[in-house]
Amino acid sequence: MLKICPAGDGVRGSCVLSQLCVLFLLHSQKYFSDFIEKYGFEDMYSGGFYPLESLEEHWAYWSRYILINRYMDCDNGTYQKLFELVKDKDYFVLTTNVDHQFQKAGFDKQRLFYTQGDYGLFQCSEPCHRTTYDNEEVVREMLKQQKDMKIPTALIPHCPVCGKPMTMNLRADDTFVQDDGWYRAAERYSEFLRRHKETKMLLLELGVGMNTPGIIKYPFWQMAAQNPNAYYVSINAGGSLCTGRNQGEGYLCEWGYWGGYLPMSLTLLYGMGII
Repeated sequence: MLKICPAGDGVRGSCVLSQLCVLFLLHSQKYFSDFIEKYGFEDMYSGGFYPLESLEEHWAYWSRYILINRYMDCDNGTYQKLFELVKDKDYFVLTTNVDHQFQKAGFDKQRLFYTQGDYGLFQCSEPCHRTTYDNEEVVREMLKQQKDMKIPTALIPHCPVCGKPMTMNLRADDTFVQDDGWYRAAERYSEFLRRHKETKMLLLELGVGMNTPGIIKYPFWQMAAQNPNAYYVSINAGGSLCTGRNQGEGYLCEWGYWGGYLPMSLTLLYGMGII
């Protein structure tokens, strides 16, 4: 059982920051110069957690953030190349990405599990119910009508059930909504693992750091250790990290980089007969 592990955290600590920092640099002057001047933001990720002065200002910032990360075409070719590699194979993608780039590149929605949410969805901030809502229409309206770093008060999204403010469907604490679609995707992922439990499998891990290792990295280590037919490959920009135990098990740790900046926490599972 060979494990190739060019792993570790990416640029600036994790690949989520790497990708968002790249996008921030590309779009900072056009979309964020006013927020940079007022608050000194250095990357989109940090700015998203900053306690802004009002909900009007909060959604002015987030509408720009959502546009760039969810609705603009930001793929540098990486996702398309990846899709070409797997499109005719029995694959499944487990990801903590929330930017929808996989579906844009042509990946089958039924073979994707976004564990951490979606920039394209709102949820109740309470939450009073377990439903998510598409946000593209209102986000584009926020962009169109905002002025002086604020959206009109009338555009602040509120829960249609309890009336409290809406928030992003992103896992940050125990208020994250796992809706019906989330549970259906989780079941499809579990079924894929059941079907391939003892078959020949490639566990391909791209850009997974140590921010949330319990979702992808640690389970992959466990599956690779339990299945003698599994190959675990971890690729990232940065230091290597793997779990070699016995010399005879054939662990190989290397440095590696895969063209362009890596998408954060991308995981592909190839089914039997691929390797």
